[in-house]
Amino acid sequence: MNILITGGAGFVGSHVVEGLLKGTDWNIIVLDKLTYASSGYDRLRDIECFDEKRVRIFTPDLQEPIGEGLKQEIGEVDYILNLASESHVDNSILNPVNFILNNVKLTINILEYARGLKGLKKFLQFSTDEVYGTAPEGVNYKEGDRFNSGNPYSASKACQENICQAYANTYGLPIVITNGMNFAGERMHPEKFLPLCIRKIMDGETLQIHSNPEQTKAGSRFYIHPRNATEALIFILTKTTETLDKIDSSKGRFNIVGEKETDNLEFAQIIAKIVGKELKYELVNFHQSRPGHDLRYALDGSKLKNLGFNYPLTLEESLNKTVQWYLNHQNWLK
Repeated sequence: MNILITGGAGFVGSHVVEGLLKGTDWNIIVLDKLTYASSGYDRLRDIECFDEKRVRIFTPDLQEPIGEGLKQEIGEVDYILNLASESHVDNSILNPVNFILNNVKLTINILEYARGLKGLKKFLQFSTDEVYGTAPEGVNYKEGDRFNSGNPYSASKACQENICQAYANTYGLPIVITNGMNFAGERMHPEKFLPLCIRKIMDGETLQIHSNPEQTKAGSRFYIHPRNATEALIFILTKTTETLDKIDSSKGRFNIVGEKETDNLEFAQIIAKIVGKELKYELVNFHQSRPGHDLRYALDGSKLKNLGFNYPLTLEESLNKTVQWYLNHQNWLK
């Protein structure tokens, strides 16, 4: 099998490449234009994939159509994972036009490329829980629920999903869409919450934690390690369409959800316990100063569970491995 991964040098993408190398015998083609979010080849170097003959890496700008020469170099493709996207919410709020255009154009170009493939088995669009917007207490959104994007980033991901659906309906492309939750693992950008927590705790600094306007309740997420997400992706790709569709009417859509809901204060406390230092924190009404950031995201993960899929690691197991990795690789905290 040959699998093409866009955005394969990014945080989640590098974990997917690593998981595919360990869990399959597939050949892997990575397309990544190496923006600031990829840290160059650092993530791919860290997983030592350059020593693998099964991995080939190309650096096109997917804002432009894939050229004939690159198509020839890529060759036959069985699966496409479209992970490439600008994903920093703050950047989408500061510069929404370029941000949205980037995510829409790259999706159209990779779909146009996919239209020309004769043996394509599945095109998986990797999306986010944020397309559904903030989740009220007690509400976990299911596959196919209405969109309510809270910021330009989530709107751009909703656009990607709708364009993919249109290509499935119009051209018969074998589209699958996954909505993932908050990923936490090794090799994150230093500004993200997990490495920020570790750095603040180690330095004895006060950590600001996203809360409600009254500053009495921290925001919450269903955190998940990309290793667990990769196992879910492999499961979805390798199951037959008939098997996947028999569960319910939300055909071709799957939520990839963390094991349990954890508020950001509890998350930071778990990290502090692993680091072995005191957590100093203050609850801050982030939504007032950072409009477009939602207090609670929540998805229903029962569809994959009912299909027989179980995530291999618990949150605590994943966090323990991840924090220990950062303590041994502190250059990734800077």
